[in-house]
Amino acid sequence: QGTFASRVQLEDGAVRVEREVDGGLETLRLRLPAVLTADLRLNEPRYATLPNIMKAKKKPLELIPAGDLGVP
Repeated sequence: QGTFASRVQLEDGAVRVEREVDGGLETLRLRLPAVLTADLRLNEPRYATLPNIMKAKKKPLELIPAGDLGVP
């Protein structure tokens, strides 16, 4: 299971996931595509400032068709 990941590294066609379990750390290698869930400590969140929120409201939203992404 790729749940509660505390570290994620992409490799050739796979992802290496480190997660905390009761006995310590567990490292998994999962083939892609894979579904992961993240521990809160995986990333340090950036908080948006009010001026940047107001700027974002005025920016155009770009729509990309799924066919243009190269995903089957």
